[in-house]
Amino acid sequence: MQSSIENVTRPIDGSKASTLPTLTRRRLDRKRWLASALIASSLLMASCSSLPSVTNSARNVVATANAIAKSVANEATATPPAVPTAATQRQTPQTNQTPTTRIQLPEPTLAPIPTALPPQLRQNYDEEERVLVNLYERANPSVVYIEVGRGANGGSGSGFVIDKRGHIVTNNHVVEQANQVEVIFSDGTRVPAKIVGRDPYADLAVIKVTVAENRLIPLEFADSNTVKPGQKVIALGNPFGLQGTMTTGIVSAVGRALPERGESTTDGSVFTNPDIIQTDAAINPGNSGGPLLDSRGRLVGVNTAIRTSNTSGGQASNSGVGFAVPSNTVRRIYPALIEEGRYRYPYLGINMRAVDSTIADQFQLPVRRGVLVSELVTGGPAAQAGLRGIRSQGSGTARTIAELGDIIIALNGSPVKDSNDLISQLSANTRPGDVANLTIIRDGKQSEVKVKLGERPR
Repeated sequence: MQSSIENVTRPIDGSKASTLPTLTRRRLDRKRWLASALIASSLLMASCSSLPSVTNSARNVVATANAIAKSVANEATATPPAVPTAATQRQTPQTNQTPTTRIQLPEPTLAPIPTALPPQLRQNYDEEERVLVNLYERANPSVVYIEVGRGANGGSGSGFVIDKRGHIVTNNHVVEQANQVEVIFSDGTRVPAKIVGRDPYADLAVIKVTVAENRLIPLEFADSNTVKPGQKVIALGNPFGLQGTMTTGIVSAVGRALPERGESTTDGSVFTNPDIIQTDAAINPGNSGGPLLDSRGRLVGVNTAIRTSNTSGGQASNSGVGFAVPSNTVRRIYPALIEEGRYRYPYLGINMRAVDSTIADQFQLPVRRGVLVSELVTGGPAAQAGLRGIRSQGSGTARTIAELGDIIIALNGSPVKDSNDLISQLSANTRPGDVANLTIIRDGKQSEVKVKLGERPR
């Protein structure tokens, strides 16, 4: 005899075994048995009586049996419902719960994806990177880190090689009052250095080291007179002692002036350092004395000062306003520092101010630009040549101008725009002992005055 499991899984019509679940198959088998029994009883009733009521009852039994058989067939062929898992049972809402209203949220707006750079533009971008990397590799071996000792205190700065004899340019304020100076090259070589010459007015100094000539890589000088605002520049140095640092920026302005004071000026005079280059390349403490380069790696200036209200560790820090001594000033001064230890500046012996529209209108001047001689240094070159300063009368708030001083409008035939321009021309084109030809306006009339230049006091 076959097992009960085999009986419930084998179809009564002799077809292949059903793939329905066991419980479903058992229910269908019971329905089939019931339908078969009803059909058999209806046939029996039909054969035993010809009464209409019996016949109708037989018909009803047959109809019921057919309905059961049809439901069995439909249930057998229908896809069995999926058995709910525990997760789906938890998610199925109860029939006695109030339906939840679904809120349709708007689709989020995605930020546009930037379009990739065209190959040509990407090539240019990479080329600029390669230029800067190459510039650094060429110029950084020329830049040195300078450590100085001043008794119990010390300091540091930057410098750069200018010749194969071991001369290095830096700022005067980096090495002034130093009793010990050491230089560290980019490869880590450390050597002692001695101070050769200093110029407090231009804030420049030259020191010297003794090393193998192949270690000395001088920088090439550019013509700083051709530097223009907007030009790309690169600063190299050692800000905050971080050796071999490179920053980039542009020339923000040219022709600036910085006040400089001689260390032992006998008359207390204050002078200015003209033609200063302003840049937004990051310059911080430790960059002092380092080079400011153009995009070809040539020296255009020496980083010397910053203007800022920001501080870092008690020291002023970069705010995008830095200043550099122009390369033409360096080129003019450093040979004298090597040969004599100092630079001799020409000297007129005047206090001055620029002519502006207010003065021009007030005194009805024939010119609107130039340098007004406000005061003469007693016994100075200008006083000896007969120049006149402002003569005033009264005192205190009641003091007024009784006579206007001479107005210098040209030096050796070259127009003079303002005070910085006059200082620049004197420094660049004359030396102490030269005779300078000044074109002046006096009492509304133009005339010439010759002045034998002296030497700026130290």
